[in-house]
Amino acid sequence: MELVSQHVKGIMEECKLRARDQGLRFDDETLEYIVTNRDIIELSPKVMIPTLYDYWVHDVRVLSGKGMYEAYPSNPYETVINTRPAISYYNDNNPDWLNVMIFYHVLGHIDFFQNNFFYKNTWDVDLTGQALSDKRLIAMLRSEKGRWVDYAIEFARGIDNLVGYQKELNYSIMNGTPRKLDKVDFYFDIFLQKTKNVSPHEYLKEITRFNDTGKKHKYFFDQVTSRYPEFEELYKKQAAIKIKPELDVVEYILRNSPFLKEDENEWIKSVIQIVKNTSLYFQPQIRTKIMNEGWASYWHEYLFMRDDRICGHESDFAKVNAGVTSMPKVGLNPYALGMRLIQHIKDMEDKGCYSFDYYQLKDEMGKKNYDQNKNTGHEFILKVRENFNDFTFINTFIDQKFVDTHHLFVAGKKFNNERMSWEYYIKSKKAVDYKAMIIDTLYHPPEIFVDKARNKDGILYLNHKFENKPLKMDFIENTMVGIEYLWGGPVYLETSEPDSSGKTPINYANFWDPSSSKIEEKKQDPVKWKRMVYMMENRKLSKKEV
Repeated sequence: MELVSQHVKGIMEECKLRARDQGLRFDDETLEYIVTNRDIIELSPKVMIPTLYDYWVHDVRVLSGKGMYEAYPSNPYETVINTRPAISYYNDNNPDWLNVMIFYHVLGHIDFFQNNFFYKNTWDVDLTGQALSDKRLIAMLRSEKGRWVDYAIEFARGIDNLVGYQKELNYSIMNGTPRKLDKVDFYFDIFLQKTKNVSPHEYLKEITRFNDTGKKHKYFFDQVTSRYPEFEELYKKQAAIKIKPELDVVEYILRNSPFLKEDENEWIKSVIQIVKNTSLYFQPQIRTKIMNEGWASYWHEYLFMRDDRICGHESDFAKVNAGVTSMPKVGLNPYALGMRLIQHIKDMEDKGCYSFDYYQLKDEMGKKNYDQNKNTGHEFILKVRENFNDFTFINTFIDQKFVDTHHLFVAGKKFNNERMSWEYYIKSKKAVDYKAMIIDTLYHPPEIFVDKARNKDGILYLNHKFENKPLKMDFIENTMVGIEYLWGGPVYLETSEPDSSGKTPINYANFWDPSSSKIEEKKQDPVKWKRMVYMMENRKLSKKEV
């Protein structure tokens, strides 16, 4: 692994100038390295962070990666990581014209990392420096404690998706100051809905009246207080209440575990904190995969097509670009979906389609020909990249026009008994179904919290807020063994399971496989759920119905 040559660095700097002319924003300093396929295989398990702590799972994945490469040789064009300065890696056999395209793609990623608000908790962190410090600490602990360090890492990584990312993000956005209750939020979220319990019709009327007043909030609330004299007093009382944020599971264990409070176990806290901090740093990337790759793909195509260095390589570019951004008939390509959705958003905003008048149209031809010539799409997508993650991006902007334009559909799967094979078929072409299918593939860790009211007799009681998707049953026992070790006592986990009494056993994998048919051809009864408590004590798991 070595730094790129001055010639290649000059190409990168020229790409930066052209990207900035289109409104992309990123730091001046970047680091670019030329790597071999061997380098990439060895760095991939460490998320391309050379200074990340050593762990035996990384070694296993390196061996697996070498085996996969021998069986299926492939050459990734680039990898970029969200560090300060941003670091990117390039394959050692990329020609100059391909590097131009790749540089534009990388700059799209860097712009996204440094401007999307879901990454705000990473903006002031020197990850490579912190990772090196963590690596040295773990190496020192390993020399003193031996294999117990790897047990601590493994148990902490088993719950590293329960690290309170949203709380951390809110803390970063608010610069460490607690958010004050806004009068508007209190009126619409608490006063009308909970105190007065108004009807939906009345609630919508109030929203319309608020929007009609524009920025004249004082005038609006003068009318509110004349109608509800008690409003001001109730607002002041509610605003005076200081709400302490709930601790996430990992933080609660760090602060309250009787086992970790013992002097000889204090070192485990450092290991857990390292695992937690590393997880928090990469949480935004897991939650913005489609947007991030789509944004980078949009800009590498947009900028490279307008770059004179493409001359003579148009067909080469078309072949490479098609391989990256082609839309599969079945399955999901985040590069392709994200890029086309950004193009769709820009086109819709240019025509003024994100307006009340457009959505009021009932005539399909009227919608098809609607064009107000706003031409503000470029500025609009720059705002979108600042404020959305994959869920809000997909949920807000995928509409029927987008689905129809790109001939998208939801595929179903059924078994053909005559041919003894699976057959795929088009189940739906509706935007609402396609959107639901994509959302079902997104990263969504379970919401599990510590139920303090049930923490008795040294028991850590965890409660799973059920969202119609069960926990992965294969993971429960080993994960709870780890939590029991870190807590130093019994651990209970309350969750929901399908009630399959008297029925064919339910295939849990179907709840996690987006390609599986959750709704068979024959109409089935809705799944009934029951609350269960898993109890881990002395490394033995049992369960009972609540």
